[in-house]
Amino acid sequence: MNHDIPALRALAVSLATSAGDLIRERRPDRATVADTKTSATDPVTEMDRSIEEYLVAEILRARPDDAVLGEEGNDVAGTSGLTWVIDPIDGTVNYLYGIASFAVSVAVVVGPPHPEWWTVLAGCVHDVVTGRTWSAGCGQGAGANGVPLTPVAPAPLSSCLTGTGFGYDSARRARQAQVLTKVLPRVRDIRRLGSAAVDLCLLAEGTLDLYYERGLNPWDMAAGSLIAAENGAEVVGLRGTKASGEMTVAGRGPAVRELLNILEAADADRD
Repeated sequence: MNHDIPALRALAVSLATSAGDLIRERRPDRATVADTKTSATDPVTEMDRSIEEYLVAEILRARPDDAVLGEEGNDVAGTSGLTWVIDPIDGTVNYLYGIASFAVSVAVVVGPPHPEWWTVLAGCVHDVVTGRTWSAGCGQGAGANGVPLTPVAPAPLSSCLTGTGFGYDSARRARQAQVLTKVLPRVRDIRRLGSAAVDLCLLAEGTLDLYYERGLNPWDMAAGSLIAAENGAEVVGLRGTKASGEMTVAGRGPAVRELLNILEAADADRD
């Protein structure tokens, strides 16, 4: 790959952090729902829309030949073979209720913009509440606030603090609750924080030991999956597949295989 990964990483950091600044400056005392997507509990706010418009404009100003895939549908075709995969607010429900955490996620990929086929070249996740900024470049490691992340030792399954998330469709949520009953007794505890991008970054730095979730979209996982992988985590799917919307599992050491076995036995990748 003949791409300037440090420059792409620097641009991803600039985009995500400047978008975070805008969110903090513009956030009203009480945010309101502007629309919904997959269900009545899957909200979109005016901030989601305005920040995505800002990111698209800035990407095209810096790299007019690149494509853009955004959560709110501001997609742009390109000719360079690179696609920016962006989530203006990952954790919109948290943003809506004033609960930490929510984040801006910006990544650039080569190949079809789908987790099973792409290669993520660079990415950044900026936690708007804490100001913490994680980033990574393919083959160049990961860092937080400009400092390289340190290696993380794997923990045994029974000691693993495990992150997860749930879908918006009620039937899927019921199924995910069933799966949770198979996982919870085997791990230290479960955390559901509400932002997949932040979850993957916490996994990257070792604050979470394991993470799994069904139903992630490309923009939920693009940057975070690279950041986790660049600090030694496995990021995979079930039954020998790559991480995708069917299932994303991340962690280190034998506990990853044990969690995969639990999830596969529970058919966690099926509704």
